[in-house]
Amino acid sequence: MTFFELLATSTPLLVVSSLVLGLLVGSFLNVVVYRVPIMLYREWTAQCQEMLELEDVKPSGADQAAGFQVFNLMKPDSHCPACQHKITALENIPVVSYLLLRGKCSQCKSSISLRYPSVEFVTGLMTALVGWTFGVTWLTVALLFFTWYLIALTLIDYDEQLLPDNLTLPLLWGGLLVQTIDLGMGISLRDAVIGAMAGYFSLWSFYWCFKLLTGKEGMGYGDFKLLAALGAWLGWQSLLPIVILSSVVGAGFGILNVLILRRDKTAPMPFGPFLAGAGFIMLIWGPQITDLYRQTFLL
Repeated sequence: MTFFELLATSTPLLVVSSLVLGLLVGSFLNVVVYRVPIMLYREWTAQCQEMLELEDVKPSGADQAAGFQVFNLMKPDSHCPACQHKITALENIPVVSYLLLRGKCSQCKSSISLRYPSVEFVTGLMTALVGWTFGVTWLTVALLFFTWYLIALTLIDYDEQLLPDNLTLPLLWGGLLVQTIDLGMGISLRDAVIGAMAGYFSLWSFYWCFKLLTGKEGMGYGDFKLLAALGAWLGWQSLLPIVILSSVVGAGFGILNVLILRRDKTAPMPFGPFLAGAGFIMLIWGPQITDLYRQTFLL
């Protein structure tokens, strides 16, 4: 019996294996979330300098903190930002290393952000949930990448208010590809294409109506592309529940920020995390939510 056959016959092993895989991927997602915006800002700066025929300008902010060496998802190696100590393999075991090091660098004892193990742990849980829900299939593999993309986009948008095209567009095309080769999601290519178009056009229309009425931008173009990607993966039927869920949770989160955290109510708030969260909820519990909606409103 092969390992995959064993996974298919043992739910506990499948869940544990998915959890471990998610922990490892979560460690990589921490790198993606930090480095992709810096890589993009560098690229945009270089393009602007070339277009305006300006001399090279030193990067600033987070880009400068990253140094001026080769900088991509692979290099430089993970290191402590305080003392530049290169993190060894034993110090980079997801969650476990953080606990053993008590949240501090092994060399300079600087605090390590709790966010790193949190992202690893949550990614592990979400990966295990996808594996448990969909079993050992090629569809599960595709949905794991879908989930990991949503996590990365959520964190980047939360940090930078940015949903990069180099993440949202592959997610969109990936959804259409999955429906084209029919991996068993039960969504036709027609529904996926309509979902992509309707997802983009609905938020695009809201954006322009809001801007014409208020003179302000209510959201960014990355939100349009993210909802289009969700429509491609989950079909046009999921768009309304996704928009309702994300809007309600986003509004509640905004109210709590103003009342409890005393945040300026005019300060912009990223909408991508709420879209991504609603999309994942519809992926796992979509049929139950749809049935509840029909029973409640379509009696």
